Amino acid sequence: MSTATVSTLKGARLPKWSPYAIAGGSVGLAIAIGLGAGLDSHVQWGLIAAILFVVGTYGIAARVEGKRQAKDRIATSLVWVAFLLAVVPLVSLVWVTVVRGIKVLDVYFLTHSMGVVADTEPGGGIYHAILGSLEQVALATLIAAPVGVLTAIYLVEYGRGKLSKAITFFVDVMTGIPSIVAGLFILSLMLQFDMQPFGFAGSLALAILMMPVVVRSTEEMLKLVPNELREASLALGVPKWRTILKVVLPTSIGGITTGIMLAIARIAGETAPVLLLVFGNPFINTNPFEGAQSSLPLYIYQQYANSAGSGAAYDRAWAASLTLIAFVMILNLVARGIARWKAPKTGR
Repeated sequence: MSTATVSTLKGARLPKWSPYAIAGGSVGLAIAIGLGAGLDSHVQWGLIAAILFVVGTYGIAARVEGKRQAKDRIATSLVWVAFLLAVVPLVSLVWVTVVRGIKVLDVYFLTHSMGVVADTEPGGGIYHAILGSLEQVALATLIAAPVGVLTAIYLVEYGRGKLSKAITFFVDVMTGIPSIVAGLFILSLMLQFDMQPFGFAGSLALAILMMPVVVRSTEEMLKLVPNELREASLALGVPKWRTILKVVLPTSIGGITTGIMLAIARIAGETAPVLLLVFGNPFINTNPFEGAQSSLPLYIYQQYANSAGSGAAYDRAWAASLTLIAFVMILNLVARGIARWKAPKTGR
């Protein structure tokens, strides 16, 4: 090995703690600049700190380690800045929701409905909204999950020609449909048959939104199953439908289940279809096929819209928002748990 190569490999390196020191210095300098310039927004301070961190990292690394290593460090610093720009608003949102929602979130709030309590009065709860959300999402899942999984099986295992291309095209189109359009479609059918708002109508609109997500996620999971498994089963004389049932689906069941759970989490927070079709009900209605119902997203919207400046209504809206976030978080954790449980085992 030449002397030049050895000197390059043993060139000066910044210590491991240098990124933290540069970050701390950037934050301190950004605060000083913000105070000196009279900037009141902490967001502006954060952006200034991010710029100073990237520029400072490049300048110090270029002086100590050389320009080549400095380019690598600036790429790393940009990744960290982008990560923080994505995480900070999310953490801020969760923090504000927890701080404001915890005020009235208790057992009474979770086990009582609004009943005769006016939106501007204290008291009441979200039991009727939780019950409505669970029923509407469950019915939507019972409709969308089987249809979506079977459609994906057709596209991956049987789909050839124009029909398969047409189905794929419409699934792609449905993926981008706004939720209000799905609600208007079901509303037009209700008007044709002179029907009143009821919970199952909201489930139909939610199923329309859920179906393309299930199709896409299931299709990708089925494509990950090695063709060698299919060929080995078919070589033993097993019919194709039985190969799909006994080999393909068990192999991909973890990913399929995860996709369905994430699709459920996606529709759990939809407000527009429920507002049009379910209409809202302050009382408990356990029958989704008759009469108006409530749901958590609709309850949050109504408490905020009809609060008229009432602190009690705002507190209920924040508490319901916290409950909805917890519900979605639990679904995501369950999906991750199922994916890990059903993941293929490595090793012997």
